Amino acid sequence: MLSDAIIRELTAVVGPQNLLTTPEERWGYAYDATDRAAMPEAVVFPGSAAEVAAIVRLAHEHRFPVTPRGAGTGRSGGSVPIEGGVVIVLTRLNRIVEISRPDLVAVVEPGVILSRLKQAVELEGLYYPPDPASADFCTIGGNVAECAGGAVAVQYGVTRDYVLGLEVVLPTGELISAGTRTMKGVVGYDLTRLFLGSEGTLGVITRITLRLVAKPAARQTLAAGFGTMNAAAEAVSLILTSGLAPTALEFMDHVTLACVKEMLPFELPEGTAALLLMAVDGHPRDVEDRAARMARFCREQGAKPVLRARTGEEAEGLWRARKVISPALLKVKPHKVSEDVAVPLGAIPALITELQNISGRRGLIIPSYGHAGDGNIHVNVLYDRQIPGEREAVNPAVEDIFTIVRKLNGTLSGEHGIGLTKAPYLGMELSEAAMALQRRIKKAFDPHNIMNPGKIFPGLAQPR
Repeated sequence: MLSDAIIRELTAVVGPQNLLTTPEERWGYAYDATDRAAMPEAVVFPGSAAEVAAIVRLAHEHRFPVTPRGAGTGRSGGSVPIEGGVVIVLTRLNRIVEISRPDLVAVVEPGVILSRLKQAVELEGLYYPPDPASADFCTIGGNVAECAGGAVAVQYGVTRDYVLGLEVVLPTGELISAGTRTMKGVVGYDLTRLFLGSEGTLGVITRITLRLVAKPAARQTLAAGFGTMNAAAEAVSLILTSGLAPTALEFMDHVTLACVKEMLPFELPEGTAALLLMAVDGHPRDVEDRAARMARFCREQGAKPVLRARTGEEAEGLWRARKVISPALLKVKPHKVSEDVAVPLGAIPALITELQNISGRRGLIIPSYGHAGDGNIHVNVLYDRQIPGEREAVNPAVEDIFTIVRKLNGTLSGEHGIGLTKAPYLGMELSEAAMALQRRIKKAFDPHNIMNPGKIFPGLAQPR
C-alpha cells in the first residue's frame, strides 16, 4: 500500500493534475487488450525523462512496483499491474523530436502514436516500415517494449531492425543512453537489443532513435481466394520461393473472412475457405511486372478469384479489413484468447492442419490469420463463458497449440511478447539454464524487482 507520504512525493514530481488516485480513475489503467486486470494504487503521467527518473528513484527507495504503459494495446498482459504499485503512463512524452532526411533517422519519445510517426516521416519522402494492426493507436514505446512486427515484416523486418538507440531510465533511477545514431556500432554490449522486447522489466524507455528508409515509389495490393485452407498455406510456401519477393503476404481463414466480408471491396465466391492478401512495392515498372506475375502464379495454384486493387481506396479497404479482424472475431463468440505463434515457413501447412485437428478435438472454434509471409500466424481460441465446458477447454487447447508449434520448431510468440499470459508456458521453449540466466540479468538490472514484476518468468503468473 502506498503511503500518504509517497503520494505527496509523486504529486511533487508530476503535479496533482498528472496523478490519479481514485478507484474510478485508476480502473482505466488496470487492463490491456487481454482478459486480465489488476488495480494499480496510483497512476502517474510524467512529462519528461527527468520526471520518469524521479518516480523510479522513489520506487527503488521505497520498494513499490512500477509498471510502464503506453496505449494499453498489448495482447499478453504486459502492462497489467498485477502487483499494484504505480503505473507510469508515457503518453505525455509524445514529441517527434527530429526527422533527419540526410541521416535517415527519426528521434521520438515513447508516447508517439505509430501512425502519426509514419505520416510525418512520409511527408519527408521517407518510410518507417513496422505496421502492426494497432498502428492508429499503439505507441512507439510499446512497439519497442514488445518488439512489434506487422504485415510488411516479410520484406522489411520488425521493430528491432529499426531501433538504433535508446534513452532508458534504469530501475535504480539512473538515466542511460544505449546504441548509436549510426547504422553500425559495436562499442560494448548491445544493450539496445537487450531492452528491445523486454516488456518494461529492465527499465523505462524515454527516447528512441529509429532508422528510416526511402519511401517506396509504388505499391500494388492483390487478393487470392482458395477452396481449402491447406491450398492457401501451400501457396504461401510456393510464393516465397518463387522469386516474386512480396512486401506483405497475409493469410485469412474462412472464419475471419466471414467476420470482415462486408468490408471487402468485392464479393467472394461461395466455398472460399481462405484468402491470401499480398502486396509488392518498389519501382513502378517492377511493381507492375511482379504484381502481374504474382496474380498469374496464384491462378496456377488454383486460386479463384485473383484480384488486384484498382485504386488506392480499394487497397486501403483490403488492408483495413485485415486490421480489424481481431475485434471482429467477437462476432462469433464473446470471448477469445489471442496467440501469435510463429513456425518455419515450410511448416505453415502442417500448422494449419493441426489447428483444425485441435479445434475438432477440443470442441472450440480456432480461427487463424496473420503474417504468413514470415511464419507468424495469429491463432485465436474463441469461447463463451456461458456455454458449459468451453471455458474449461481453453487452456488445454492453448497447450495443444504450443505443443504442436514446438514440434514444428516454432516459437510461442512472434510479436506479442510473454507478459502474463504466456509466462506459464515459457519452459516449453527455454531451458532451465536459459531461464536462470535471464533471471540473473533481470536481477542485475533490477535488484529489488520493482520494474513490472510478475512478467515473463513462470511461477509469477498463472494460466487463465
